[in-house]
Formats: sequence, structure tokens, C-alpha cells
Amino acid sequence: MAKNSEVETPVINILGNGTSIKGDIKASGDMRIDGTLIGTINARGKVVIGSTGRVDGEIICQSADFSGSLNGKITVTELLAMKASSQILGDIITGKLSVEPGAKFTGNCKMSETANNPMVVPQDIDEKSKKTAQ
Repeated sequence: MAKNSEVETPVINILGNGTSIKGDIKASGDMRIDGTLIGTINARGKVVIGSTGRVDGEIICQSADFSGSLNGKITVTELLAMKASSQILGDIITGKLSVEPGAKFTGNCKMSETANNPMVVPQDIDEKSKKTAQ
């Protein structure tokens, strides 16, 4: 019998500039937003919000680089990096926070180390992901 050995390749999902989506996105890999999303992003990897990116809703991810805008809540288990052009209106929950001069944030921020953090961890994407992780 032959073994089924699948090589795991990183998955990068992109929402391009000029594109708008209303709904929820669940991603097993990384996600880049350069357009507009009204809804929730739940990603197991890194979320990048480009300078033209806008999210109205909630982001849950492992790490994030932020250059665009968010009106809502962001939960990051590791590092949230806010670039100079970023604007967040809402709550931040993160393990670590990096803020460049010029970044704008209005809301509450809660930080703690990942190991002792009772934060929301990015949820399993589907049953297949749960089985693969085991």
C-alpha cells in the first residue's frame, strides 16, 4: 500500500483593491485585504490589511500587519503591527503590539503573553482541518 503523503503548502488569499465583500471569511492560511470587507475574518495565519484595505467587522488571526482601516474588533494571538497609515476604531486584544508613529487608534486595548492568554484563538476552519492537525 502506498502512503498518501501530502506536502502542505502555504495558502495566501487576496481580496484586491476595488473589490467589496459582505460576509464572513474563514481561511486556513494567510489573508491579504486591499479592498473592503464587511463581516468577519477568521484566519489561522497572518492577516495583512493594505493601505487601501478596509474592514468593518471583526478580525481573528495569529498575527497581523495593519496599514489600512478597521471599524470593529481585532483579536491577534501573537503580534499586531500597526503601520503609520493604519486607523483602528474599536477594540484590540493581542499578545504583542507594535505601533509606528502616525498610526491612529481609538478604543480599548488588552495585551498579555500568548502562553497565559485566555484570548480567542483562531477557530478550526472545518472538520478536515481538525483531522489534519491531529
